Amino acid sequence: MAADAAAQAAGLRPGMPAAKAQVLVSGLIVQDADPIADAEALERLALWALQRVAPIVAADPPDGIVIDSTGADHLHGGEAAMIETLIGRLAMSGVTARGAIADTWGAAHALARFVADPSVIAPAGHGAAVIDPLPLAGLRLPPGMAADLRVLGFERIGDLLAQPRAPLILRFGPELGRRINQALGELAEPIEPIRPADLIEVQRTFAEPIGAAETIARYVGKLVAQLCAALEEKALGARRLDLLCHRVDNRIEAVRVGMAQPVRDIKRLTRLLCDQIEQIDPGFGIELMALAATIAEPLQRRQIASSLIEVATPDISDLVDTLANRVGERAIYRAAPVASDVPERSVCRIPAMSPDTGATWPSHWPRPIRLLPHPERIEAIALLPDHPPVSFTWRGVRRRVKRADGPERIHAEWWKRDAELAAIRDYFRVEDPSGERYWIYRAGNGEDPETGSHLWYLHGVFG
Repeated sequence: MAADAAAQAAGLRPGMPAAKAQVLVSGLIVQDADPIADAEALERLALWALQRVAPIVAADPPDGIVIDSTGADHLHGGEAAMIETLIGRLAMSGVTARGAIADTWGAAHALARFVADPSVIAPAGHGAAVIDPLPLAGLRLPPGMAADLRVLGFERIGDLLAQPRAPLILRFGPELGRRINQALGELAEPIEPIRPADLIEVQRTFAEPIGAAETIARYVGKLVAQLCAALEEKALGARRLDLLCHRVDNRIEAVRVGMAQPVRDIKRLTRLLCDQIEQIDPGFGIELMALAATIAEPLQRRQIASSLIEVATPDISDLVDTLANRVGERAIYRAAPVASDVPERSVCRIPAMSPDTGATWPSHWPRPIRLLPHPERIEAIALLPDHPPVSFTWRGVRRRVKRADGPERIHAEWWKRDAELAAIRDYFRVEDPSGERYWIYRAGNGEDPETGSHLWYLHGVFG
């Protein structure tokens, strides 16, 4: 049924008789397949993807997960960042995965299994071009049908597409035509989203399909009120909401919003969802709307401070939620100090509403307001070993140094890398005649070449 990387490197492959495999590789570990456990594990993985990736996720047995990321990819920084993050998180959990993004389920299924390494993104509106060179197995055909087609000389999907469709369907049945049409997007293939047993969800069915944005917004408000009531019964707040709009043509339009903290405010949640209504294409009408709290966490009650006693701390979580749902969660963050003397390692990004880490920046020497992403090479004239430069050239402009302060010696973190065992930087704060102040450093102590190259760099700009 399957073989790990070591077994495949030894020449084994799925489908090989177990007795033959044991003869070829001595000491081979053979375990009985457990399809039921595999299906349960795949379902758990689909639930994990439902909470973290997109609102429409389903298992694609025996070894896949299908995700409709429409309307959710921008929350992850785009399609490329989304699939890279997904595969990376699976790899960190010990799961080797390959992924593909395409216009249809069938095309993505084929690309993920026969092209992705580890990921591939097909251009929008790709048509049949991306699947033409793939083997017949990419069409999800029954094994017997694929074998019969190969006997007739068909090896690639493009070989089938080049032939008239009617004789093939007459010979092999409607299943062949259905799979081809699904892969090309000529036949809809709706995804039945997975729903966990403990999911808090409310629904509204319409006797007559709706489509106007105002009508959708009105019923969104009613669904939010029902969902908040259900959350209140369990003392929970929503961290992620999914709105699924089932259209009359059997398609689902999905909207996902996330919150930095658990929320149960009806007006706030309604506004966040209504801001995304423009992403919903009602088509010929919506016949059912479902609203689910995909992630719900305990909501802690907070006392309201009296203005007569103390000034209440401003709550910016509403602003953070609004911005995060427009530009993506990864784009909203704040800087936090890290216990490190090396400037570029002394800061990290944390979620905007995360509590303070408790770390502080060094206060014995001033630090620039703007730290460059990477130190930039400059040409400087200075008297070694301890004097600041009298002038330096940065980005083609020569600047004379009017005032200077330093050096501040920073030793590298030798316990992290052997290359930093003796590395030293001498930082100076310098000011030019126009009043602009810069943070520059010399790599090395100015005497011993083992401590650095003695080249000069500009690392920051003071306000």
